[in-house]
Amino acid sequence: MSLTLLYWILIAVMLVGIIGAVVPGIPGSSLILVAILIWGFIQGFSAVSWALGVAIVVLLISVGIDFLATYWGAKQAGASKWGQIGAIIGLVLGILGLLPALPIGGPLLGILLGPFLGAFIGEFLYRHQLELQERVKLSFKASLGIIIGSAIGNLIQGFLAITTVIVFVITTWPPGAAS
Repeated sequence: MSLTLLYWILIAVMLVGIIGAVVPGIPGSSLILVAILIWGFIQGFSAVSWALGVAIVVLLISVGIDFLATYWGAKQAGASKWGQIGAIIGLVLGILGLLPALPIGGPLLGILLGPFLGAFIGEFLYRHQLELQERVKLSFKASLGIIIGSAIGNLIQGFLAITTVIVFVITTWPPGAAS
């Protein structure tokens, strides 16, 4: 396989990583990092030092953004720890496909619905002392806040992933120049 072909395959893998940074359930920044590491093994790590450094920093920041964005959304919406824990449980169940099979959207929809339903149920249980209508209203608000926070975090991660790929392309173009 030629270096140029491998380079373009790795770029395609990185594009999937950009999509994964925004869409739950698809590897994101870690996929980009793996592609850069593969190029580093082949071309020498001096050829990817800047891109590798940026990818590692972005991966670490992305993990923090996941937690901070979800926390911020939950806090803005007045969610309790129960709502936040429910969202995490819902996400895990959505990822594992334990939600009922959905006629439209399949597992991806499960990953998106899981945190929402989990947050709603957790918040609903936490607010047991309130009247039903107020419980539903606060639970829905908390669920929505958690989902909005997560979506904002995913958009930020997508921007960081694009930046990482741009740094890789700029620092390694033309492919095979290091050999």
